[in-house]
Amino acid sequence: MKRTETYGAKPFIKWVGGKTQLLDDIRKSLPKDLKERENMIYVEPFVGGGAVLFWILQEYPNITKAVINDINAELICTYRIIKNDVGSLISELSRMQAEYLPLSTDKRKEYFLARRSLFNSKQTADIQTAALFIFLNRTCFNGLYRVNSKGEFNVPHGKYSNPKICDEVTLKADSALLQKVEILCGDFAQTGKYAGQNVLYYFDPPYRPLTETSAFTSYAAGGFDDAEQTRLRDFCDEIAGNKSIFVASNSDPLNVDSEDKFFDTLYGMFNIKRVSAARMINSKSDGRGAISEIMISNVASAY
Repeated sequence: MKRTETYGAKPFIKWVGGKTQLLDDIRKSLPKDLKERENMIYVEPFVGGGAVLFWILQEYPNITKAVINDINAELICTYRIIKNDVGSLISELSRMQAEYLPLSTDKRKEYFLARRSLFNSKQTADIQTAALFIFLNRTCFNGLYRVNSKGEFNVPHGKYSNPKICDEVTLKADSALLQKVEILCGDFAQTGKYAGQNVLYYFDPPYRPLTETSAFTSYAAGGFDDAEQTRLRDFCDEIAGNKSIFVASNSDPLNVDSEDKFFDTLYGMFNIKRVSAARMINSKSDGRGAISEIMISNVASAY
């Protein structure tokens, strides 16, 4: 199967929980004849880093339109700038890269913290917001995106020797692909107006934490608790009733508690399978390994 790196367009940022490693499992959850269906629309209500978006639009050229959404305003601003003004973004990132890379480690940290403060001021023009978003992602610790209760990005500086802050080739390829993508910002439920026949949804919501220490990342102020997970299930039920296809990913509580059948019960009316993924399930390095994740769909097993 073709992976995202096979294509020109691919994620322009690192993103915790990115789905590159699960693309084959996602493909197997889709109808076998998907490539033969005409004028498909793709909708991704929690776009995040876009691994599935960039893959699926290149793997399935019969998708003539896509709609993406995320509640993270700075992320969505970045997608819009890449779509509409990638040249200015490349110029700004090139300048930041030229300023940052020659600096000593201490000076790099100072530069990073100054840009993080500027980003958190929320007083920047869209071009600068997008450039800062990518710069911070490429130079912060582990490529995390995490905000505090005030919505302020608070990830510390990373110590990469030669980070690629301006990936011009990828940004231009992404911009070309995004020309057929409508970009929304807000609650996932606003994408319900697109539901209908020949519409495919992929959901990658904030995962339900497996342990207290695995809940280290918040992508936006607020949270996504069990009530939100239930609201998402109701939304899936609604769009399925409107003849849309959907696939959804989430954590598998059975990894840590054999009695926790939250998703098995919640999505009992749909098809559920468990797939293998390499994830960090606690704060210690020995907590990284192959664990199962849930994949839910309203499609009978295609493969």
